[in-house]
Amino acid sequence: MALKKDIDFKLYYSVKEVAALLGVNESLLRYWEREFPQITPRKSGRNIRQYTKEDVDTVRQIYYLVKVRGLKLAAAREVLRKEKPAVERDAEILRRLQSVKEQFEALRRELNALE
Repeated sequence: MALKKDIDFKLYYSVKEVAALLGVNESLLRYWEREFPQITPRKSGRNIRQYTKEDVDTVRQIYYLVKVRGLKLAAAREVLRKEKPAVERDAEILRRLQSVKEQFEALRRELNALE
């Protein structure tokens, strides 16, 4: 996935790119945008959402709280409000672990191809 490697090099990401990055539907991102005031993508003249890297990081944190930790939306909003640094750290750790897992899986596929 090129997006994961290029995430620091673009100014804006489409809702489609962010959804693909997290493996969620675009409609879920739009729903979270209504539920979490922290998500503030820029909207172009045609109302096309443009997420910054900061927006993507916030969405990752919400994903972590809702999908990984299993919190309800109200609880996730409260945790983000009160414990944002801890959530940022945990979400980043999860992102790095997922990246390592993907690398191991790629190595395993390569090794299996050699057999």
